[in-house]
Amino acid sequence: MSASGIRPGRRGRSVVTGIGVVAPTGIGAARHWESVLAGKSGIGRITRFDPTGYPVRVAGEVPGFRAGEQVPGRLVPQTDRFTHFALAAAEDALTDAAADPATLPEYEMAVVTASSSGGTEFGQHEMENLYQQGSSWVGAYQSIAWFYAATTGQVSIRHGMRGPCGVICAEQAGGLDALGQSRRLLDTGSRLVLSGGTDASLCPYGVVAQLSTGHLSAEDDPARAYLPFDAAASGFVPGEGGAILVVENAESARARGVPSYGELLGYAAGFDPTTDGTAARHTVLVSVIRRTLADAGLTPDAVDMVFADASGVPAEDLAEARAITEVFGPGGVPVTAPKTLTGRLYAGGAALDVATALLALSAGVIPHTAGLGRPAPGCEIDLVLDRPRQTDPRTALVLARGHGGFTSALLVGAGDRDALKR
Repeated sequence: MSASGIRPGRRGRSVVTGIGVVAPTGIGAARHWESVLAGKSGIGRITRFDPTGYPVRVAGEVPGFRAGEQVPGRLVPQTDRFTHFALAAAEDALTDAAADPATLPEYEMAVVTASSSGGTEFGQHEMENLYQQGSSWVGAYQSIAWFYAATTGQVSIRHGMRGPCGVICAEQAGGLDALGQSRRLLDTGSRLVLSGGTDASLCPYGVVAQLSTGHLSAEDDPARAYLPFDAAASGFVPGEGGAILVVENAESARARGVPSYGELLGYAAGFDPTTDGTAARHTVLVSVIRRTLADAGLTPDAVDMVFADASGVPAEDLAEARAITEVFGPGGVPVTAPKTLTGRLYAGGAALDVATALLALSAGVIPHTAGLGRPAPGCEIDLVLDRPRQTDPRTALVLARGHGGFTSALLVGAGDRDALKR
């Protein structure tokens, strides 16, 4: 038996005791949740660079984030913005969980994060130095700051977490995959895991790299640019940010006397490399949802709400709607997509959805999908619109599909209702 009290290979209960959020809807879980309930959008015209001349001119930017105030000064010039976000969110999550890494065994603390783009902006600046000034102007930190695992490394070093560490690259699905991995780590001896994802690719190089998919919205009106499951959907809006969660054994949390936001009940992943976004992707998502429910030992009627992937690409939305309908029946479960307030945050998006789902369970409401008008034909889902629903949900299924075929689902259950009052 490990020091955590869980026998390797035996499934223990994995609970979330801390949430750290850095998102277009606000910095901190409380501010983010206030924006979600109010339907306050963080999408606007890009300000991090001049978007004139680019087909994409609106995005979800994190407001008021100053790396020098959130991150140790020496790390600011050594790391990219996506790592700055994760360092800040990890600090908040640990504080929220009342967890002091200095008091825990260093080899029983783990870190697993997700990233889609790595240090895109840092890399762009270094390439500019290379081509404009010469190779001697390229900094030594380019070799590590761009790397997808930079965040995991910096977080683990900062908090002295020397247990298993890793990074997952599965685009939007990566945030769920990282949390799925955190459950496995808890079952094999880790006591506490920092897990989630952040991304920050709102720079010319990052935006241009995404244009080849044809999935980004070129709509200039921030209120009309990202409308998943809507008849006027024209693609999605890119965003930055994400969430980091503290995941630990229920026994460990109980011993520390801290409440939980909820429990990770079930997880599954699949892969569909097709490019048409229709039949095959629908079939894989159905399988992933059913395997997630089987992993949790629950049936579809036990799911109280679904947080949709919500691509904003009409064919992708229809495939997702059909998958949800096949598992739960037409209008069989309330569906929501709060990411219409942030844009798609890539690896940070699914992690933020999980954070939002846990906050919703703690508050006893289903958040609404803001800004939509007329539902797209064929989407026979019960999309929560206009205002939150007070239904006292106890479970939430979070779906995520990443570019290239990555498909994942995570089922979370309600924890201690006083979690929001801490």
